[in-house]
Amino acid sequence: MAQITFDKGRVLAAVDAVVRQTMNMDMTWDWPCGVAYHGVCEAYRVTGNDAYLDALRARIDEHLSLGLPVFTVNTCSMGHALLTLEAVTGDARYREVAEQKIDYLRNRALRFGENVLQHTVSANNDFPEQCWADTLFMAAYFMLRAGVQWKDAQLVDDALNQYYWHIEYLQDKKTGLWYHGYNNLAGDHMSGIYWGRANAWAAYTMSQVGRVLPECYLYPRYMDVAGSLSEQLAALKHLQTENGLWRTILDDEQSYEEVSASAGIAAAMTLRGNPLHIRYIDKAVEGVLANISPEGRVLNVSAGTAVMKDRDGYRGISRRWTQGWGQGLALAFLCAVLDSDQASHDGAL
Repeated sequence: MAQITFDKGRVLAAVDAVVRQTMNMDMTWDWPCGVAYHGVCEAYRVTGNDAYLDALRARIDEHLSLGLPVFTVNTCSMGHALLTLEAVTGDARYREVAEQKIDYLRNRALRFGENVLQHTVSANNDFPEQCWADTLFMAAYFMLRAGVQWKDAQLVDDALNQYYWHIEYLQDKKTGLWYHGYNNLAGDHMSGIYWGRANAWAAYTMSQVGRVLPECYLYPRYMDVAGSLSEQLAALKHLQTENGLWRTILDDEQSYEEVSASAGIAAAMTLRGNPLHIRYIDKAVEGVLANISPEGRVLNVSAGTAVMKDRDGYRGISRRWTQGWGQGLALAFLCAVLDSDQASHDGAL
């Protein structure tokens, strides 16, 4: 079987630089930190470098000593690092905080329709009955990981329900691409934009379901996840630029190439393990590496983005600064590449 083509030493050096830069960033307990530290966890998993784990544990312990903010869907993304620390260290403190987050998602987080999580970014009801692709990373994937790690079947079912309804609300059945958001009150997709990072959140987290969930084929709703991902990736491959990247609006040549979306999409292709995607992954490796500075800053990452009113809103989002989600998704992709010889995929699923 064909393999991804990459320089292992170059990729390992990039991972090390990105981890070190990430751990130098002063991120508070919220989604930028959650995505970034998930990437650091992946770097530890693939490389076994204890320095990465030690730095992460020290920072998480510092955050815990300072006290936690009000929980939202976005702040629950920090649960990924907590689950990894619990599994690796056996320290019950990390599970205790992760359980608090799960309790929030189960019992207090805003929901609508068929128990779909409303996307929340603050203690306010900012986006009534809105479903965003972001929620899949921040909450659903975290719930799935926790349910499997703790052998909680109801939590696994809830997570799969989130995937099912996010697919139903956000994936365009004609194109296979994902919209950024859905407004249940209006019954529409608001500006109706195929935002790059939304597609990354969807693709990356869907690509993880079959890897995380034992005997995934015994869960009927997993078949919807697998089918959705296959159709999405088949559409996304045609939208890759000559530089190996994807644009912040996928089908808009006037919008800029955006590296966090590109890394998340390419990571999904890598994890999915379809050999027909190898040439796109090869291009993405070069494209992402070209956007990592010697100091480990992931470049050309768009700032935090709400569901904007129009195309110009997305086109105008700044990409000047180092962002936690850019660091984390770049690490997720590069680590998937390093681990790609371990990937296996049943074409029937």
